[in-house]
Amino acid sequence: MLPTEGRLLAIDVGEIRTGIACSDPSQSVAHPVGTVTRRRGKRFPMRALGTHLEACAPVGIVVGLPLTPQGTEREAAAAARAVGSLIHQKTGLPVDYWDERMSSARVHATKKEVEHSRRTRDMDVDALAATVILQNFLDSRHQ
Repeated sequence: MLPTEGRLLAIDVGEIRTGIACSDPSQSVAHPVGTVTRRRGKRFPMRALGTHLEACAPVGIVVGLPLTPQGTEREAAAAARAVGSLIHQKTGLPVDYWDERMSSARVHATKKEVEHSRRTRDMDVDALAATVILQNFLDSRHQ
């Protein structure tokens, strides 16, 4: 269980890019922080994440869990859990998982309506997807 006070960091694990978002200390609002990139076949880039961990100083981590439309876990969910476990081992921070179904699709659809360039949209979508995941997590705690 994650603490209810202090900043939370969320990550949307992807094969290449992982989006990152952070909450405010009262855990009311999420905002995008950035992305970390890894090469195919390489381990998760903990050093790159460390910069964001330092800047946000979170009390816990929310990892987006990519479930199938039926709500089951497959390979991508196992990869997200492995990253969450690695982060917990390296930082000692508590980690929780949140159903991320459709978060990236929602961000793509919204940005497509607002922005002009597909390249610009793709650069931001990972961090915004992490923001959607974190905001949904935060909202669920305040209901």
